[in-house]
Amino acid sequence: MIKITFPDGSVREYNEGVTGLQIAESISSRLAQDVLACGVNGETYDLGRPIMQDAEVVLYKWEDEQGKHAFWHTSAHLLAEALQELYPGIQFGIGPAIENGFYYDVDLGETTIKEADLPVIEKKMAELVAKKEAVVRQDIAKADALKMFGDRGETYKCELISELEDGHITTYTQGAFTDLCRGPHLMTTAPIKAIKLTSVAGAYWRGQEDRKMMTRIYGITFPKKKMLDEYLVLLEEAKKRDHRKIGKEMDLFMFSDTVGKGLPMWLPKGTALRIRLQDFLRRIQARYDYQEVMCPPIGNKLLYITSGHYAKYGKDSFQPIHTPEEGEEYFLKPMNCPHHCMIYKNSPRSYKDLPLRLAEFGTVCRYEQSGELHGLTRVRSFTQDDAHIFCRPDQVKDEFLRVMDIISIVFESMDFENFEAQISLRDKVNREKYIGSDENWEKAERAIIEACEEKGLKAKIEYGEAAFYGPKLDFMVKDAIGRRWQLGTIQVDYNLPERFQLEYTGADNQKHRPVMVHRAPFGSMERFVAVLIEHTAGKFPLWLTPDQVAILPISEKFNDYAHEVKQYLKRYDIRAIVDERNEKIGRKIRDNEMKRIPYMLVVGEKEAENKEVAVRKQGEGDKGTMKFEEFAKKMNEEVQNMINKW
Repeated sequence: MIKITFPDGSVREYNEGVTGLQIAESISSRLAQDVLACGVNGETYDLGRPIMQDAEVVLYKWEDEQGKHAFWHTSAHLLAEALQELYPGIQFGIGPAIENGFYYDVDLGETTIKEADLPVIEKKMAELVAKKEAVVRQDIAKADALKMFGDRGETYKCELISELEDGHITTYTQGAFTDLCRGPHLMTTAPIKAIKLTSVAGAYWRGQEDRKMMTRIYGITFPKKKMLDEYLVLLEEAKKRDHRKIGKEMDLFMFSDTVGKGLPMWLPKGTALRIRLQDFLRRIQARYDYQEVMCPPIGNKLLYITSGHYAKYGKDSFQPIHTPEEGEEYFLKPMNCPHHCMIYKNSPRSYKDLPLRLAEFGTVCRYEQSGELHGLTRVRSFTQDDAHIFCRPDQVKDEFLRVMDIISIVFESMDFENFEAQISLRDKVNREKYIGSDENWEKAERAIIEACEEKGLKAKIEYGEAAFYGPKLDFMVKDAIGRRWQLGTIQVDYNLPERFQLEYTGADNQKHRPVMVHRAPFGSMERFVAVLIEHTAGKFPLWLTPDQVAILPISEKFNDYAHEVKQYLKRYDIRAIVDERNEKIGRKIRDNEMKRIPYMLVVGEKEAENKEVAVRKQGEGDKGTMKFEEFAKKMNEEVQNMINKW
């Protein structure tokens, strides 16, 4: 018998070799119908995989990420099975589950697949689902795997197998399709009730630009057709909210291949918006005693060797810059923390000086493959609202709590009411990719968990997701249409202070090592603005929006009066534009609503005579006529009331 411990702490005994499905059936038949996969000591298992020893077990349904992952992973294999029938001789690359659905990379030789072909593939997938094929997992020796896939001419699979360790290779078979795969999967294809292939794209094999360009087919599936219908509605709404489209319409930012791929340039209105966001955070940081610093955009290679970043990420950075001096190499700055360590080290520090909170809006550069670039959310140059707190070990939890307060203020101010927190810890087994002692890791992980408990923040724990130098707390925001975005992050780091030999003199007059807390409430300015655009559909909070007021003269005779109103509003720091186009007033109103300007002031003969404006509010229509001085005061109060809340 083995002991199975459930999330509520209860323990049951089962025969050795019990499966997740059998455990679910022992609890209730309804649960057995709904469960898709199970967690066994932190690893996700197929429901039919035997559990051979005492274990902590979690049963995953569709509502759980792990349940969706198994569902979509099986759907990727279903896509491959359909492609194998429709396109004889096709070669398969990889087919993982992703955040929303799945994809499969395939090599079709001389054949091409276009968007118009997707309905035919969907139909074949539905035919295969109707067979309710079992999905069978099998352990296989490396030599046998190489022979099996080699005989089929699967060169991509053979390349992957050649890099695997014998004794740890598995395949999954459904119908006539067998794939090299670690899983997990559904037990059968039967739960897949609704299928939609969403797009076709190109993708280099293994993400390497010097390798074969493959065809990548994206798709998504659901256990109910109603879920797919709802998802497709959200997909259409997401297209309307695309930050690239809205950013262009609002003149916020641009890209130019002449300047370089993935290098955003902020236009005047976007720059002003960014500065307002930075000033907003500066005001908050000042209350928490942060000091702002500025560091150069490059650093000596030795800096990143010392920090450990070169060993971990050197190949993903831009190639080093060689100077005329022999052997001297620099890198475009990929992160700010090593520079801040050197600022700390610049002066002797006492325990009385700590915590020292250094903040920087630091621009960093990281090489992303061109196929991975996406608007402002995936770029090669971005600015982090970075800060590093150097503190004593007894101050870590309090500093962590203070950063959580700052992130709460940021989210509240931007109307991000729906968010989740994730505590990312080391992998339970594989510790090779992390630096630092077990003792320091355990202290850091304990500080994060205790801080979340103290705040009453329910945070999901994920093993294996920590940074290489320390555990972290990440905040995933859900936007207005339910999509998840990773924004703020806080990380506890005992390792960089060790690597840089940072010290402070304690009350005992001995040298001690500080702890470093990394934090970025926005994450990066680029990504944050992209998420904010899509969350608000470009209708920013009044205090933040680029143009707060559009003044619309009924005819050119009233242009001078419109500019008089604009100049008066400027005294109150109200950002206004005048629409002088020779268009009818109805057209001007529609166009400026499309520009997402919160207020419109219509001015004509009556308004000019009485020094008034006819006020319209975005989404609410006509708000009546008032003196422009009165409007300025009311709007200024509205903005100040927003800002003063934070």
